[in-house]
Amino acid sequence: MTPEYLTSGGLRIDFVITADGQVHLREMGGNAIYSAVGARVWAADVGILSRIGANYPHEWLQRLENAGIRTEGILRVPGWQDMRTFYAYRDMDRREDTDPAGHFAELGLSLPQDLVGYVDSTPGQASEQYIAVSPRPEDIPLSFGSVKAAHLAPLELQAHRSLSAALGSSGIRLTLDPGERYMKPELYEDVLAILRHVDAFLPSEQEVRSLLGPIDFWSAACRFAETGLEAVVIKVGSRGAMVYDCLDRRRWLVPAFPTHVVDVTGAGDAFCGGFLVGFQETADAVLAACYGTVSASFVLEGFGALYATRFRRGEAEVRLSQVKAQVQPIA
Repeated sequence: MTPEYLTSGGLRIDFVITADGQVHLREMGGNAIYSAVGARVWAADVGILSRIGANYPHEWLQRLENAGIRTEGILRVPGWQDMRTFYAYRDMDRREDTDPAGHFAELGLSLPQDLVGYVDSTPGQASEQYIAVSPRPEDIPLSFGSVKAAHLAPLELQAHRSLSAALGSSGIRLTLDPGERYMKPELYEDVLAILRHVDAFLPSEQEVRSLLGPIDFWSAACRFAETGLEAVVIKVGSRGAMVYDCLDRRRWLVPAFPTHVVDVTGAGDAFCGGFLVGFQETADAVLAACYGTVSASFVLEGFGALYATRFRRGEAEVRLSQVKAQVQPIA
């Protein structure tokens, strides 16, 4: 049986210091999982396309299966692979992914042995070549052959280049959250080439600034729209999401859902997963962003990649009606 939805990206081993100084070591993480969880809130059949090293815990794959997320698209490659991610949150909108020794020292703690040699959260993603744990088109299992819609979570340029071409040409609806390491001016034409295979583009405000400089966000959305996109959604953290409907050239602000925030890790990815399902179901970018906002709200309320899988569509529909009521058209 083919899953309806597919998310592709990284599976990671997370080390997190929260904004209130709590430390979490060796937790399941990765943008492929968080985006799959965001989709799973709305849809029953979601699969992941990714690669892992020999050091990735086998029991975590079983936990994904138990949560209703299919894993046959996850390929284990030989040897130890660097799948470490470190995040230290200064507040709910600012995080740092380097210098773990300094951050642990601020808490009076020594650097965990598992983080010795760690550099940043995207090892190898500045390269224009594949990294070992990035998925590629030949990894797509036959059982995923009739997927309706897919989301590409952040990866390096080569992975997005090949996956967007392969999946985009298959006729499925495709959404993309770019890799931050390739959102830079000298790779602008490469970014546009990828977007020509994509239906909806979902960068963060920081990524837009990194690529285009101090440009007005709506002007940036118009530039991206020239590639043939249906929608551009710029994620602006706790302020919500700016939605540009490329077909009718209308602009909207979808505010974040008000909730008690425990941890912001993965919220942006969960937004993208929810957006994927909403966009496929409704073909309406604004309503899809409301789906994504609800998915993100569930992730924000607890710690851990699978926390939000406890919620189901009925609970999400209640929040959806509240988010829709707060959407603001922009003149």
